[in-house]
Amino acid sequence: MTSAAPAPTQQVPRPFQDIKVAPDSLAADANEWRSYDEFAAGIDTYRLPGVTLEGTTLAVALDDGGTIALAFGTDRVQWTATGTFATVGELSDPYDAVRVREDVVFVNLPIESREREQITVVFSESTHRALVTRSVIGEEDVDGEPRVGQTFWAGTTDRGEATGEVPGPSRYLVGKRNLYRYSPHHLYEHVYLSSERYAWQCVQGVQRGHGDVDMSTVWKFADGLYLFCFREFRISVASVWLHDLGYQLRTTGVFLGIAANGQAEHSRAGGHIYPGGGLEYPDVQPV
Repeated sequence: MTSAAPAPTQQVPRPFQDIKVAPDSLAADANEWRSYDEFAAGIDTYRLPGVTLEGTTLAVALDDGGTIALAFGTDRVQWTATGTFATVGELSDPYDAVRVREDVVFVNLPIESREREQITVVFSESTHRALVTRSVIGEEDVDGEPRVGQTFWAGTTDRGEATGEVPGPSRYLVGKRNLYRYSPHHLYEHVYLSSERYAWQCVQGVQRGHGDVDMSTVWKFADGLYLFCFREFRISVASVWLHDLGYQLRTTGVFLGIAANGQAEHSRAGGHIYPGGGLEYPDVQPV
């Protein structure tokens, strides 16, 4: 009698395992800042798999009184909204969904029906809490401000009575330092400086050696789940990430920015998180 073969195990990449980091001679030219579409290429290699929400609906009541209602097909969603980003009639757009935990779904709408906009919804099927982020590319550059702006709402879904903590701004990441491996060719380091800014550097990739301090926002969604968003100054790009800092140590995200051709572009992203410790401020805290 032949015994059954053991089930295959998923190989989780380590930050530097079997990966040759480019030598210093291949660092990106400090005078040639890479465009958004150049560094984003392949940044979804280690992303969690997508799922379809076909045949389901979701209505979210936002904390400012607005609403968003979504009816999902195979890869498109019919949706309407009231309030800050109200629609005129029903719109149809593509969507991308990832089940980041058994009961938590990350949904992004890379909107085609309205210029230079995306809406990201994170919702729980157990607590019926939701968090909505709207990212919009500004009409023109404004000195000293990121070109892509973001707005955030807590909400509740129509799938049951809401329970647990209301999503809201968090200081959890302040002082922490993490590595993020998105592909065999993308390795980035983040240092979270305050409730408003974070520092990053590219350890491996087309931006190798580049880094900056940009605007950021962190909201807690649930235990171990944190929404992290950044808005860059030098490149017209913003992102929305859901960090699972519990047992999974995975992140799922999306970008919205202006590509080298001047057109708006949406990109998916995701990968593995490697916590690097951090600093505890003893008395006076950063903003």
